[in-house]
Amino acid sequence: MRAVTVAPGVPDSLRLIEEWPEPATEEGAILVEALAVGICGTDHEIIAGAYGEAPPGQERLVLGHESLGRVLQDPTGTLQPGDLVAGIVRHPDPVPCPNCAVDEWDMCRNGQYTEHGIKALPGFARERWRVQPKFAVGLDPVLAPVGMLLEPASVVAKAWDHIERIGNRAEWKPHSVLVTGAGPIGLLAALLATQRGLSVHVLDRATTGPKPELVRALGATYHTSSVSELDFAPDVVVECTGAPSVVLGTMCKAGASGIVCLTGVSSGGRTIDFDAGALNRELVLENTVVFGSVNANRRHWELAAEALARADQSWLSALITRRVPVSSYAEAYTSTAADIKVVLDFER
Repeated sequence: MRAVTVAPGVPDSLRLIEEWPEPATEEGAILVEALAVGICGTDHEIIAGAYGEAPPGQERLVLGHESLGRVLQDPTGTLQPGDLVAGIVRHPDPVPCPNCAVDEWDMCRNGQYTEHGIKALPGFARERWRVQPKFAVGLDPVLAPVGMLLEPASVVAKAWDHIERIGNRAEWKPHSVLVTGAGPIGLLAALLATQRGLSVHVLDRATTGPKPELVRALGATYHTSSVSELDFAPDVVVECTGAPSVVLGTMCKAGASGIVCLTGVSSGGRTIDFDAGALNRELVLENTVVFGSVNANRRHWELAAEALARADQSWLSALITRRVPVSSYAEAYTSTAADIKVVLDFER
C-alpha cells in the first residue's frame, strides 16, 4: 500500500512509498481504510528535520496525525464496518507516570509518551492503518467531509475544558473572549466559544482571503489591529499564534481575574524589550491565570466530536482550503499564503 514517509532528522526526506507494508496486527484490532489526513505545522517541522522519531527498528516514519478513516474490520465489536473513525494521536508512556496511569496522557510528566506520525508510532498517512479500540473515536456520519478536523478540535476542546476548570476557582461568568490567530486552531477555538454563547473576537493579520468572513459567519468580530489597540479587556484569551509580542500583549490585555490560554508554540531565539516587573504586578493584583495547553485525552476527543457534529457543516468545510490527492503529495505539503487547512485525500 502507499504511505507518505520521512527519515526523521533528515531535512526534505519526504517520500511517497508505493509498497509500504500492511499495518501489523500489534498496532490494534481495528483495521481502517484511510479517507483523508489533515496537514499542519507539526508535519512541516518534521519534514524540515526539526524533530520526529521513527518506530523502534525502523528508519522511516509514516506521517499524519490528523486522521479520518472508515472501519474495514473490528472483531472487538466496538465499531462496525463502514463507521467513520479517527485515531487518537498520543499514547501513554509504558512506565506509566501518574497522569498516564489514569488516561490523562495529554499531561504526561516524564515525556515517554508516543504519538502517531510524530514520535515512535507510525502515522495515518497510509492507505490502511490499525488502532486499538481505546484510541478509536467514532464520528457522526455528517462529519464525513471534515472529520480530519477532529484532532485540532480536540486540542481546542482540552483548552476550553481547562479554561472552565480554572474559571470555577471563583464565581465566574465570562462574557468576552479574544482569540489571537485565525488558523485552524484559532477558528475552532472561536467556534467552541460561540457554542458557549460568549461574545467572541478574533485577531489576525489577514485583511483578505477567507478568514475575515469565516469569523463573521460565526457571529464573531474580526480585528486586524495590535492587541494593545483593542478597546476591551477580555475575560478569556486563547492565544494561537505563538508570536512573542502577541503572547505578551495578551497577558497585559486580559481583564480582572482573566484567563489566558497559550496554544501557540514560539520558535524561540527572539528578544523583546519588555517590563517584566510591571507584567508580574498586573498578573498578581488582577488574579490573572496564564497557562499552556497542548494535545488531548480521549475525553477531549469525544467533546470535540460532539462540538463538530453540532457545528454548521458548510462552515467547517470552508476551513479546508485545499484537498490534494495522494499522488500529488508534495504539493499538499507545500504551504501557500492562502491556506487554512490542507488535506491529503486518499479517495482521489
